[in-house]
Amino acid sequence: MAELTIGKLAARTGVNIETIRYYERIGMIPPPPRSAGGQRRYEEGHLRRLSFVRRCRELGFPLDEIRALLALVDGGDYSCAEVRDMTVRQLDAVRRRIADLRVMERTLDTMAAACDGGSVPECPIVDALFAERK
Repeated sequence: MAELTIGKLAARTGVNIETIRYYERIGMIPPPPRSAGGQRRYEEGHLRRLSFVRRCRELGFPLDEIRALLALVDGGDYSCAEVRDMTVRQLDAVRRRIADLRVMERTLDTMAAACDGGSVPECPIVDALFAERK
């Protein structure tokens, strides 16, 4: 594979240029070699690693968990069981978020149903938002 500019790497991975720079700064991807003119030149390893990070982010893994996964892979001393355990923890977190979102959906639905959309200054939605949680 030929070396890639940051723009081409962004296009190939679907990751924003600023995000690529951020991942470099925090050590998620190694800094690439630079051309004589100082331009970043990414290689196949950068493409694979960035794709890995992007996919992990799409699945909701926090950066610390991605860093831990990468450390396992980079060390070459990992078991599928370790990766599975991290994945199951993430799955549990996603399920908790889905449950929270369902509660939010029901609450918003109830609030919207209580409002007839009239023009009076009193609004049951605003009242509900100001109300203390029970």
